This record gives sequence, C-alpha cells and structure tokens, in this order.
Amino acid sequence: MALCESGAMRVGFAIAAVLAAGLVWPPLASAQPNGCDAPSCVPGITPGVVLGAPCADTAYYVFGTTSWGRLVFCGSPRRYEPRYFRSPSMWGVKDEGASCTGYENGVAQARDGLFLSCVSADGSSRWVRGDA
Repeated sequence: MALCESGAMRVGFAIAAVLAAGLVWPPLASAQPNGCDAPSCVPGITPGVVLGAPCADTAYYVFGTTSWGRLVFCGSPRRYEPRYFRSPSMWGVKDEGASCTGYENGVAQARDGLFLSCVSADGSSRWVRGDA
C-alpha cells in the first residue's frame, strides 16, 4: 500500500508543478507578434450597451457590446451628444502611430485605452486617434 500512496504523491506533485508553472509563465497570447488582434482580448469593453444610447467618453475605453454581441463604440457626430454606434471592424490592441496597412478603415484600442482608427494619408496607413 505504501507503493500506491507513493505513486499518488508523485502524481500530486507533478500536477502541482504544472499548475505552479502556469502561474509563472506568461499566457500564450503574449507570444503573438501584435499581441492582440481581436476584440476578445481587448480590456475595458463595456458589456450590455444599448445601440444609440448616450455615452460619456469618446477618447478612452469607448468600446462596448450589445446584449446580442454586436460591437459598438462611443462617438460624437458633429453638434450632437456622444452615443453608441455600430463599430467598424475592430483589430484589438495597437500602438498609436504604428503602421496599420491591411487594417484600413478599421479601429483598435491603444494599450492605455485610447480609441484608434486606421487612416491612410500621404501614401501610408497609420493608427491615429479615433476621436480626432
């Protein structure tokens, strides 16, 4: 019986070692070259937003999802109060000023929560402030 208990202890130690390693190693998502290329990995997305409802901030953490899963953003059309609109294609977390070739007319969020939009000008495409 001591042999069975010893084997069970080894399995228990092996499981504990694997679990502890998972706490130390970074998640696999950080190994992606761009870090985050989808809305699912973007922090600060507000759930339960109502399309067309008023919103407060058009610069930082502007994204939300409706009850049926549609991605929306807080924007302010000229002379109107900010409200939630359907979002263009969202490409995760990006760096302001970085190239966005291939993501034209899309949106993203900077690491600090800033709303970004991919804009083509002067022969290149760059991530710029989306609230400008």
